[in-house]
Amino acid sequence: MDKLYPVYTLNNECHDCYKCVRECHVKAISVKNGHASVMSDKCIACGNCVKTCPNNAKRVRDDVEKVKNLFRAGAEVYVSLAPSWRGIFEHSSSKMIAILKKLGFKGVSETALGAQEVSIETAKIMNEQTKGLFISSACPVVVDYIRLYNPKFTKNIVPIASPALTHAKMLKKTLGNHIHVVFIGPCIAKKNESDHNPDLISASLTFEELRLWVQEDFIPVQDIEYTEDDIFIPYAANEGTLYAVEGGMNETIKRGGISDDVQLLNISSIENLEKALSGLDPDILDKKIFIEALSCNGGCLAGPCSSTKKPELLRVSDVLSKVNYRDEIPKTPDTVVEKDYEKKDLNKPVYSYENITEALKKVGKYTEEDELNCGGCGYNTCRELACALISGEAEPSMCVSYMRKIAMQKAAAMLRCMPSASVMVDKDLRIVETNEAFMKMFCSDMLDIFPEGINGASIDRIVDFADIFKETLKTQKDIHKEHYPLNNRIYDISAFSIEKNELAGAIITDVTQSEMGREKIAQRAHEVINKNIAIVQEIACLLGEHMVETELLLSTIAQDYDTNDSGDKK
Repeated sequence: MDKLYPVYTLNNECHDCYKCVRECHVKAISVKNGHASVMSDKCIACGNCVKTCPNNAKRVRDDVEKVKNLFRAGAEVYVSLAPSWRGIFEHSSSKMIAILKKLGFKGVSETALGAQEVSIETAKIMNEQTKGLFISSACPVVVDYIRLYNPKFTKNIVPIASPALTHAKMLKKTLGNHIHVVFIGPCIAKKNESDHNPDLISASLTFEELRLWVQEDFIPVQDIEYTEDDIFIPYAANEGTLYAVEGGMNETIKRGGISDDVQLLNISSIENLEKALSGLDPDILDKKIFIEALSCNGGCLAGPCSSTKKPELLRVSDVLSKVNYRDEIPKTPDTVVEKDYEKKDLNKPVYSYENITEALKKVGKYTEEDELNCGGCGYNTCRELACALISGEAEPSMCVSYMRKIAMQKAAAMLRCMPSASVMVDKDLRIVETNEAFMKMFCSDMLDIFPEGINGASIDRIVDFADIFKETLKTQKDIHKEHYPLNNRIYDISAFSIEKNELAGAIITDVTQSEMGREKIAQRAHEVINKNIAIVQEIACLLGEHMVETELLLSTIAQDYDTNDSGDKK
């Protein structure tokens, strides 16, 4: 678990799901021992894995303590508040500022001020060019995606920093370089941006972190008081607020006086951006095209850490209703942070056909027909999974069809080798599965006619104990019948529920021979016992006769002694 990176995994909560792999467009997820971890060197921090994880195992690094440490050190800390706040929170500007000051911030400013500067500079750059492709640098997810996964377009990123970095530079120019700036917004990737630019942004918090912080500090949001001094510094933003909505940056560029020969496009989601750039050679363009590229469908208002249940339509409406447009927009920005974007080498290995073929065998893919490309593992194709297996980023158990095949083979082998009869029936008491022992036990005369089994047949047409299955399906309880007599045979029957009200099964053992053997043993034991009793009785009789004779003899001898003794006395 790497808590240094903005996104990490709680392994105890992550089990054999692979949903994050499916949702990660760049496959920056490694699966080991059934647990999915983020690979920080490949991740673009889009937050899809965080939003889609069903067990909440993907977490976002909490930087609140980092900000509190700045407070403890006595630093002057100011907030750069993302323009999407107007669509996420219900508070007025003054109240929002009062809440943030209550937490300990010195003052609050709007990131939209930096956005306005970026739009002016972007329009200026494009107006000076005759042709070419220009991609906005506002979204850090898009920037990292291009640098890592579509590097040939890195040179087409507008060479200026994002609105957040530009705004931080503005604040330091206005208030002094000694201040610290903390960005607060709905974006996870801003944490990467602040990590890489600590001289401008000291930390980045999400709206979700902000809400939890307010709750943990027991700040009475509803009753909090604010004054006329609770205003944005150095002043409130204007058209830059539109950056929160999809197409908002293009709207600000239009209002700033872009030349008519520039085509303005807005593309949301990495998938759509990849499709738009696929097969494109920007060097042969004979026109000027600008792409407002965003990672989140719906713009920043739909960011992964928006922390709101408000419908997206209302979020957009709230932002649009609160925009204050300037009568005139300057042609030259006051603050520009120039930035050259460089390709980032992933060192992506290329595997040979033989290596991929061997890896495919690990998941039961021996021919092209075996490659289902079902996507159950999270990868788009079986060959993508094979490459991940080779690199150690995936496990064979991720292949659903392979695991199902293995399970079926194991179950079939167990059923086939089981000496007892096995049968499964559905709610209509139709046979779903049987083994060979069942066929021999109850359908021996059908083996030649139905060599593949009797699936689909009614169980009550085959055996006389169908009521056991009815009861099992109804009660969901296991039923055991010992020494069940049927057609001069004796059976032990164990019926059980497999799927509630849908499927039941039974294991049937023919115990006729063992029971007959027991009867013979019992009979022989009785014979031996009876004989022993007879012998004992005979011995007793003999002993009894001998005792009588002995007693008579002794009595006679005793009488003789008595008679002699009497004669002597006379």
